[in-house]
Amino acid sequence: MNKVILVGRLAQDPEVRYTQSGKAVASFTLAVNRFGGGQGQNSADFIPVVAWEKLAETCGNNLTKGQRVLVEGRLQIRSYETNDGQKRRVAEVVAQSIEFLERKQASGTDAGNIDINSFGKDVFPDEEIPF
Repeated sequence: MNKVILVGRLAQDPEVRYTQSGKAVASFTLAVNRFGGGQGQNSADFIPVVAWEKLAETCGNNLTKGQRVLVEGRLQIRSYETNDGQKRRVAEVVAQSIEFLERKQASGTDAGNIDINSFGKDVFPDEEIPF
């Protein structure tokens, strides 16, 4: 089973792009607290997150830097080759649902008509589970 659940804050606003076939893809980095050993020192892990299609557009329209969210998805490791021929690997979380734990302020008013529990519920994984 490949399932990741993270709670953290956006390190920057989501960047929304579109593939050549017109699918929306949003990417952002999530800062997740990591509680240190006996020294009481805390630090953060910065985890790249990718969302696709309707969920990507929702992220682009409603998420901003510093906002606290819960991301549920799967870990993906992918490889690519740079322009100078070097092979690279990157680990990222492919979001299947995102819950907004804090609402974005819209022009000084509360964005109260956003149902934070409904976002991402109708986005399905790219592959079917074989059981």
